[in-house]
Amino acid sequence: MPRTQPKTTHRHKKVIAAAKGYYGRRKNNFRTAKQAVDKAREYAYRDRRVRKREMRGLWIQRINAASRSHGLTYAQFMHGIKQAGIDIDRKMLAELAVSQPEAFKALAKSAAAKQSRAA
Repeated sequence: MPRTQPKTTHRHKKVIAAAKGYYGRRKNNFRTAKQAVDKAREYAYRDRRVRKREMRGLWIQRINAASRSHGLTYAQFMHGIKQAGIDIDRKMLAELAVSQPEAFKALAKSAAAKQSRAA
């Protein structure tokens, strides 16, 4: 008996280990487990990119809601921020809107001031 496992057994064990926690044959039948693991990896690869899109949308919704409470639309707020020379990304703006409304209010005031001067 060889000391090391044959390549096929080693490969099968890797796939079965990756399918740990799956239901039914998907966790212990190699062919079914391989299909399930491959599909899971496809979803994981795709959804790492989708998550970035969804998070940006969430940040925009939060900024929009907070800026509307100060009398500005999202577009007006972002335009005013750019005109004021304030360079903060959407992630940080959304965080300010949720956790520090006073700081966001100051940003909204400066954005509104730039909007009124531009018009």
